[in-house]
Amino acid sequence: MNTKQVKQNALRFLGNLILTHSLDALCKTLKVSYKNKKTIESLRKQQQNYVLAFWHDTMLLPWFLHKNDGFAALTSKSKDGDLLAKQLKHWKYKVVRGSSSKGGDVALGIMVDHAKNGYSIAITPDGPRGPVHKFKAGAVITAKRTGVPVVLMGIGIKSKKELKSWDKFQVPNPFTKVKVIYSEPVYVDGKLSYDATSKVIEECEKKLNELQLEAEKF
Repeated sequence: MNTKQVKQNALRFLGNLILTHSLDALCKTLKVSYKNKKTIESLRKQQQNYVLAFWHDTMLLPWFLHKNDGFAALTSKSKDGDLLAKQLKHWKYKVVRGSSSKGGDVALGIMVDHAKNGYSIAITPDGPRGPVHKFKAGAVITAKRTGVPVVLMGIGIKSKKELKSWDKFQVPNPFTKVKVIYSEPVYVDGKLSYDATSKVIEECEKKLNELQLEAEKF
């Protein structure tokens, strides 16, 4: 490895380190309130893993709030996915690389295996490239194949910045209020037909959008 490559690697490592600790510091300042947290607490008491689904633009807070909770997470194979994978590993997630557009079938199979082995699964159902707030099949298919429930998670941030990305990714301002709302568990019968499964996906999309709108009211 030449001197230039060593320097680039060192700068990349330093940048990742700064980003990781900056996100930790930011998230720890936030004032978080919960609605229907009993859903999660009840599942934990039962030692029941689950699929947690939240929109891509809100994902920073769900990732942080569920760190060290025994989750596996799906991230894309893009450069942005590289950064997210590093952050999630720092937060003790088991990271699976893939998406609906690249490596998705293999990644979904791995996530199903992890769910069968007791991991909870964190998914952004409209990731990694949209359409924004369009619920793709991965979360529901994982639940259908494993018998674990889906829990939907709406996130409202009172004061935030929106990045110029396809999803207008939300970054909370320090010390702002955050509202988290969980759905009741959604169980998916493994014997459902294609049409019935598609209906569940549509219902999850509608419910998650409702939770998101409710969470954004301050």
